Amino acid sequence: MNKIESFSKQINEGYFCKGESIIIGGGILDNDPIADTLVKIPLKTLNRHGLIAGATGTGKTKTIQVLSEQLSLAGIPVLMMDIKGDFSGIAKEGEEKTFITERHSKIGLPYTIAKFPVELLTLSEQSGVRLRATVSEFGPVLFSRILDLNDTQSGVISIIFKYCDDNKMPLLDLKDIKKVINYITEEGKAEISEHYGKISTSTTGTILRKIIELEQQGAELFFGEKSFEIDDLMRIDETGKGYVNIMRLTDIQDKPKLFSTFMLSLLAEIYQQMPEQGDSGRPELIIFIDEAHLIFKEASKALLDQIESIVKLIRSKGIGIYFITQNPMDVPSGILSQLGLKVQHALRAFTANDRKSIKQTADNYPISEFYNTSEVLTSLGIGEALVTALNEKGIPTPLVATMLRAPMSRMDILTETEIQDINKNSRLVKKYSELIDRESAYEMLNKKITDIEQEVAEQKKAKEDIKAEKKTTSRGPSTTDVVGKSVLKVLTSATFIRGFFGVLSKIMKK
Repeated sequence: MNKIESFSKQINEGYFCKGESIIIGGGILDNDPIADTLVKIPLKTLNRHGLIAGATGTGKTKTIQVLSEQLSLAGIPVLMMDIKGDFSGIAKEGEEKTFITERHSKIGLPYTIAKFPVELLTLSEQSGVRLRATVSEFGPVLFSRILDLNDTQSGVISIIFKYCDDNKMPLLDLKDIKKVINYITEEGKAEISEHYGKISTSTTGTILRKIIELEQQGAELFFGEKSFEIDDLMRIDETGKGYVNIMRLTDIQDKPKLFSTFMLSLLAEIYQQMPEQGDSGRPELIIFIDEAHLIFKEASKALLDQIESIVKLIRSKGIGIYFITQNPMDVPSGILSQLGLKVQHALRAFTANDRKSIKQTADNYPISEFYNTSEVLTSLGIGEALVTALNEKGIPTPLVATMLRAPMSRMDILTETEIQDINKNSRLVKKYSELIDRESAYEMLNKKITDIEQEVAEQKKAKEDIKAEKKTTSRGPSTTDVVGKSVLKVLTSATFIRGFFGVLSKIMKK
């Protein structure tokens, strides 16, 4: 058996699937595509997460587009975190060109054009389906980790949530929790101390500053109602295609804390709401996180631990998470070890650090008798990648250099008019466009403070009235009393007595 036959046998056996699968390309040996060596990924193992890595311009975005198209065709919804804004073309049909048909001919796959059902989601003021969540939905533990609070500060957050629960005060947005913090520090200090224990003003001040820092990254747009419902990510259109939900994040690239906050809340919400799936044979949802290093940038250890924990557990709910980044080392090792599918595009070796990084990357892939992995990593062309996955038994497949198939949809972005058309026809845009500001902790505490101030004012007025009355009573004798005392004084004076008796004696003599 010659080298090509041996290679074809290894790939066809290693990537053989009895059940449903998606085809992402064909094998390459010695820089040439080998016919009939299709690289298939079982749907059954797509919830084991994955990594798509490579230098800028090597084809990562087109790989995500290919994977999303194949998943949609299989009836599996997709959520794509589009940081760069270059993924929206999947909503429109592609264009058949000579170089594309030639590529597919080499792979041994027919090429067809297609478009896919799309929803455009937004965290900011961009047009699209607005995503929001309430502070209460985060809970005290998750909210504390987002703010990177210590144990003492986290304890105060727990007291705040408990106080609001006990008094039926919804925590919907950031102004609610800021109001509660101000209240327990000032007007409600005695009430909190009596029922929940004393709270240091320095602690509440630190928490308030952390919340303001989060606000400055635009988080006030995210916290509030109407809360996004996870079921709306799981939709299938009338033709059986899964919806491709594109999260437009082009305006929050410089706001890593907001991005981390959203991602953590979304994953936590999905994990809490989705039922255990077991071994169903296909995932419920696949999430692609472009520029994944933004999640981990400036993230605290507590936040990283929370993300790692959710990544480990969420696959049992039928959710697959795929991280897209330039260098695999951008992803923490604890998460990297959980990934089943790895698609590694070319890396560049310009410096000693680059060469060291390439060596570390090569060590993370299975040893292959057909490739020197370190050399292949620097010689892959655009749209080519080293691939290893998990077969239907969960065993890693052989490492294979792959010529990836071309996207069936447009390999360019939508125009502004096309974006408006999608949003205009979207049921979800209408559903989540209304901003709800019902009575919550902010309004209830304002009313409580107003009532307290009014009661205090009434008590003060009552005291002043009583004081004024007492002052009036003790001020001095009345006019009648003064006249009476004057008459008495006159009647009892010596002059009056002498005069009175003198008059009386004269009368008696007469």
